Amino acid sequence: MRRTPRTAAARRAERPGEPAPDAARLAPEPRREDCPWCGSTRLGTRVRARPGGSGVDECRTCAHVFRNPRPAPGPHPGEDAPESPAPGRLGARASARRHRAAARALSPALEPESWLDVGTGHGRFPEAAREIHPYTSFDGLDPTPRVHRARAAGRIEEAHRGHLTDPAVLARLRSRYDVVSMLHHLERTPDPRAELRAALTVLRPGGHLLVEAADPDSVFGRLLGGRRIAHGDPYRLHLLPRAALLAELRALGCTIVATDRRETHRPGAPAGAPALTLPAPATAPRAPRTAPTAAAATAADHAPTPLLRRTRFAHDYRVLARTPPSPA
Repeated sequence: MRRTPRTAAARRAERPGEPAPDAARLAPEPRREDCPWCGSTRLGTRVRARPGGSGVDECRTCAHVFRNPRPAPGPHPGEDAPESPAPGRLGARASARRHRAAARALSPALEPESWLDVGTGHGRFPEAAREIHPYTSFDGLDPTPRVHRARAAGRIEEAHRGHLTDPAVLARLRSRYDVVSMLHHLERTPDPRAELRAALTVLRPGGHLLVEAADPDSVFGRLLGGRRIAHGDPYRLHLLPRAALLAELRALGCTIVATDRRETHRPGAPAGAPALTLPAPATAPRAPRTAPTAAAATAADHAPTPLLRRTRFAHDYRVLARTPPSPA
């Protein structure tokens, strides 16, 4: 006799101790009428909200781009999923290369003793950064169980599960680290300013903060508009202009050591643009990853990368800042 397919709720009920999702928690928050960065009410719509969903607005005063209304705090879909056992070789090499470039932003001559990677996920950045800083102790912070798997895999030495802004986490990690890295972390947090202040709290005097973020002023950012965050990851909440981030770091007493766009470019916009702008039919079968069209798109996407990363087409920017030294 043919078995009746089980619903997601039925499968969840078979796993003891796993709470059911709360629809109220996952519903969007009320739409806000002011910018979450500068408070201006001069907002422009870049992507209109769908029924029951959220759109993307841009502040006409500070150019901050943000999802509006924001999804309510809740578990990110797939955040607890295990790491893919066989990532594409081209993508894996490109990712490791970017991670090593980010690690090189801090001179190995500085010889940091301790480094905290915030939003570390599976710990791929600390794994690559150790090649550049072999004598540094790398720890990871993440709100999901992935951080414990990263420690079990030997990619980090200490695993801290939670959010950097949690008082208990701050009390435990205060002034422990020479370096804190936030690679594409701020754009997924509800309050980037609070995250920056928390990062400075866990840094020692004279420590370094390394930030990578998507650039809303890139050419691709302007061509795709708010569609860079309107689809796909529903918890990518912000695109922070580089000038605004630099001004905030200076206001917090930091010295800007370096900024860069060249080494942070990630392939993705040309081949990914159709996926961001054209909704796929709900009944369309999923194409295999090895399809010739997908392979051709990926190759075309990676081919111009060495040229694009030196232009305003680059997707991302990097900032290295130093906290004030301790008073003599």
